[in-house]
Amino acid sequence: MNSYYEPLVYRVSPEEEGFLLKTILQSRMHLSRKLLSRLKLTEQGITVNGQRQYISIRVHEGDVIEVRMQQEESDDILPQDLPISILYEDDHLLVLNKAAGMIVHPTHGHYVNTLANGVVYYWQQKGQSFRFRPIHRLDQETSGTLAVAKNPFVHQQVSEQMQAHQVKKEYIALVYGVMAEDEGTVDEPIDRDPEQPHIRIVTETGYSAVTHYKVERRFKDATMVRLWLETGRTHQIRVHMKHLGHPLLGDKMYKLSSANEAEEAEGERLLVYGLDRHALHACTLGFVHPSTKEWMEFHAPLPEDMERCIRLLEEQG
Repeated sequence: MNSYYEPLVYRVSPEEEGFLLKTILQSRMHLSRKLLSRLKLTEQGITVNGQRQYISIRVHEGDVIEVRMQQEESDDILPQDLPISILYEDDHLLVLNKAAGMIVHPTHGHYVNTLANGVVYYWQQKGQSFRFRPIHRLDQETSGTLAVAKNPFVHQQVSEQMQAHQVKKEYIALVYGVMAEDEGTVDEPIDRDPEQPHIRIVTETGYSAVTHYKVERRFKDATMVRLWLETGRTHQIRVHMKHLGHPLLGDKMYKLSSANEAEEAEGERLLVYGLDRHALHACTLGFVHPSTKEWMEFHAPLPEDMERCIRLLEEQG
C-alpha cells in the first residue's frame, strides 16, 4: 500500500465559485504542470470533498481540495552515519549548516561521505522516508546554509522563488588585497572556459550574473566582504571576485597568476593556520515558506577555520 505525505488542503472561496479545478490547483495552490501530471497518475493524488476528480471539473464554494503526494525514498543513496548540523526542520524542509569539504550529492567517483548520505541515514533513524532534494547547491569547499525539500511541491515552490530572485542568499568571504570601494556590484556574464570546461570565466557571451558586495573589515593584505547574489551561476562569487582582482583566500582554482609570489606565500602561510580551502561561507538563507507563506531566514555562524584565519589577519595588522 502506498504511503503519502500530509496533504495540501485548500477550501474554495465564494469568489471562486465555478472555477475549473485546474485553475485552483495552478493559480491558487501554485502547482506546476509537471507536478500536476504526476499527481493525476496517483490513486489519491487530487480529491475534492474526499473524492478523486478530474482537473477539468468546476468547483463550488466550500469545496475542500486535497493534494496528496506519494512518499519517496532515495534508493540510490547509501545511508551513512555522518555528522550533520541542522539549523531548522519541519514536515516540509530541512535546513543544514554544511561543513566545508563535504560534497552535497553523490557524483561519479564520490558515492559516499556526502551530505546526502548523512541526511538519508538521519531520516532512516527517525523512521522517515524522503527523497533527498537539495533546493540549491554549495561548492564542496564552501560551508554554510543549505535547504533540502522533503517533497516535490516544496522544491518547486522555493525553486520558483530562486528563479524570480526572491530568495536571499548572503555570504561572507575573505579575499586577497585591500578593496578600495566600500560597496559595489559586479554585473558581468559568466560561462565555461572553452579551453577548461570545468572552470568558469567572465565573458561577453556568457549568462547574466550579478553579485553585490559590501566591505565588512579591512586587514593589512586582505578584506572581509559580505556578498549578496541576484543570480546563482556556478562559482559565481569566486569568478566575480577574481575578476575584480581580489580572489578568495585559499582558492586553488580561481587565483591570480601563479607568478604572483606574494599570493603564493600568503597561501602557504594561511595553510599553516588551517585554512586549506577557499574562504567562503553561506551565512544567511531566506525565502517564503511554501506552507505557512511566512518569510523565514536561517543563519549559520562562521566556521572555526575562517574565525582562525581572521585572528591571523588581525595579528598581521
